[in-house]
Amino acid sequence: MLLLLPAPALADALIDNVNGMTLDKERKVIRFNGLLMSPDGKVVRLLSAKDKRPDKLDWRADMKGRVLLPGFVDAHGHVAELGFRALELDLSGTKSLDEAKAKIRAYVAANPERRWVLGGGWNQETWGLGRFPTAADLDAVVSDRPVWLSRADGHASWANTAAMTAAGVSAKSVSPPGGRIEKTGNAPSGVFVDAAQDLVQKVVPQPLGKDRTAAFLKAQSILLSNGITAAADMGTSLDDWLTYRRVGDAGALRVRIMSYAAGVDTAIRVGGSGPTPWLYGDRLRMGGVKLYGDGALGSRGAWLKAPYADAPGQSGAGFMTDDVIRNLMSRASMDGYQVAVHAIGDRGNAQALGAIEELSETYKGDRRWRIEHAQIVDPVDLPRFARNGVIASMQPTHQTSDRTMAEARLGAARLTGAYAWATMLRQGTPLAFGSDFPVERPDPFAGWAAAFTRQDASSEPFGGWRPEEAVTREQAWWAFTGGAAFAGFADDRFGRLAPGQRADFIIVDRDPMLASPSDLRATKVEETWVGGQKEYERK
Repeated sequence: MLLLLPAPALADALIDNVNGMTLDKERKVIRFNGLLMSPDGKVVRLLSAKDKRPDKLDWRADMKGRVLLPGFVDAHGHVAELGFRALELDLSGTKSLDEAKAKIRAYVAANPERRWVLGGGWNQETWGLGRFPTAADLDAVVSDRPVWLSRADGHASWANTAAMTAAGVSAKSVSPPGGRIEKTGNAPSGVFVDAAQDLVQKVVPQPLGKDRTAAFLKAQSILLSNGITAAADMGTSLDDWLTYRRVGDAGALRVRIMSYAAGVDTAIRVGGSGPTPWLYGDRLRMGGVKLYGDGALGSRGAWLKAPYADAPGQSGAGFMTDDVIRNLMSRASMDGYQVAVHAIGDRGNAQALGAIEELSETYKGDRRWRIEHAQIVDPVDLPRFARNGVIASMQPTHQTSDRTMAEARLGAARLTGAYAWATMLRQGTPLAFGSDFPVERPDPFAGWAAAFTRQDASSEPFGGWRPEEAVTREQAWWAFTGGAAFAGFADDRFGRLAPGQRADFIIVDRDPMLASPSDLRATKVEETWVGGQKEYERK
């Protein structure tokens, strides 16, 4: 006779002797010195020094008094692009056109086998160039093969003559709707803005599956090393999704991804008649759709109500008519997908808000409509966010990077509703903070410091830029954790440390609540844990 005995129950695990801190739902700091976890990687209880430790444990880790925080949740990033940027030519740190040329020259010399030179990160504003770069600038460095480099914000790309020739671009080429070919006289200058990028992108060799996997694994390592345990991937392509599934099936998905499909068609191909379930232990879900309403300030593609102060003939461009944006949002909403609309200019934001107001009459319930960036908003439109619970998904380091450019693009009189974090909070608008990586570095400590100081890493400007829009240290922290999780319909799973939440936490080298802004920016992540498993340790 076979005697069946019950399997022994797994005991809890304990992260002990920590200087632990998290926020509760009221944004109050909760301190603890022990974290009890269940075998499935969830928080069981936060322990104080007075609390008795359990007698039976699966294992115990002594953190020797180090600081423990909840893992950061980046509310807006581009995972695949982060990986490819790290593996390809990265110009994000260059301070001048000459420095960029030198880096391009060195890259080509080190990679002679590459048929195309691909990469990005350039920013003519950082270079102080006063103009867009040209194909002639690139031809002086590389003329024997195509070069195609995206701007830092991804809303413009720079080509050499070989790339334009390969794409058949000539003086006869016409700017497509929602895009602009920069010209020198009648000829394309080499820079293609927004939808015009497709004129060249269509002939760029597509990465193989192994290249996509390598890029994702690189991006995942970068995120974990910065203390980011979850991120919203804004604009997931079908190839991106298949990469995430391939990595997840192999048991190698270590970061959590809240996926927003690149358009309604992609969402339907992946999820069918509704969002996917959470997969791989709450590490992957496609729950929303990303739509692009306009371009970016740096390339003068952001859609404005009045012309640019530094380019009176231009007001940017809307990518969708009012009918189109409503139809796409309705199609996504009828199947339960969350909608996130990229809107940077004041006219782009007004259009998105108008569409939400109209659709909210039909699509009731907890929709958590999102506007991504919400950088330049007409002050009369600011109250419209709170009216329908629209989440303002914003990036604090955009403000510190863009402030002088924003002043030039708009003029001082039109900046009242720019990067208006504090006003939005006062009016009841939920905030979710992120970095928009790889546009900005995925460094949550830099974003955290920028949010409550309105200053950059050099502590400029003195007193902060439009300091009345600074939020508190706690409000900023919440926007990078619980607020970002809420924005992705994940607040019931992660974003803070509390019973029932996933045990996603980081060990850092200082107390962020006591650190000066400059010290906060210098914080080092020592360890990153996701679901009770250590996924990164600083060497």
